[in-house]
Amino acid sequence: MSDGEVRPRQPAGKVVRETVLLLVFAVLLALVVKTFLVQSFYIPSESMEPGLQVNDRILVQKPSYWFGGEPQRGDVVVFDDPGDWLAVDEPEPSGVAALLAKIGLYPTGGHLVKRVIGVGGDTIECCDEEGRLSVNGTALDEDSFIDPQTDCDGPMKFDCSWTAGPVPDGMLFVMGDNRDDSADSTVHLCREKNPGCDPEAAYVPVDLVVGKVFALVWPPGRADLTGRPDVFDSVADPASD
Repeated sequence: MSDGEVRPRQPAGKVVRETVLLLVFAVLLALVVKTFLVQSFYIPSESMEPGLQVNDRILVQKPSYWFGGEPQRGDVVVFDDPGDWLAVDEPEPSGVAALLAKIGLYPTGGHLVKRVIGVGGDTIECCDEEGRLSVNGTALDEDSFIDPQTDCDGPMKFDCSWTAGPVPDGMLFVMGDNRDDSADSTVHLCREKNPGCDPEAAYVPVDLVVGKVFALVWPPGRADLTGRPDVFDSVADPASD
């Protein structure tokens, strides 16, 4: 273009079309990311304190459980309600927030966030003389990530003396890090006081797991990556029949 030559303006209709195409592409990309890669959620209760607190925003990644991969002991996972675990229905986002939630750009609720304690075949016992949970006979020192307990690390609405498992194949036994205030697997265990209960009601089907929590992103002052505690590395495999 020579000096002084004026570049022709693009027709308004072309600009609008290009803008719409870019928006459509961005929405489709966000949907793909939410469906297959990463999704955002918020923490609705105190059950995962001290690590995750009410209204924290977290990111959940999904590829770890692709191609036969399954949750491991110690993972913090988000999963769909396996059956009346949610105490109350959480309000659904509306307006622009609802649209953003559908494409994964707004944190959603309606799910549960817990830590995997036992996987298929595992037996969980509460508790040893030091008040620690045991998985397959291996005591867990969880002081670095759970809320400090008075009597033991596995309180439930009954007592500190219970056994769960062996966990059925394809199922998970999960607990909140705030052991005194978590509606988790321990609350749904069959006990003598509720003999008619479903023995599998305490377990979460692996198929209901959305993904693994890998980052706390809000509030900014507490933003951090979320890893799997080393204490679970020493857990023995379940005894074979």
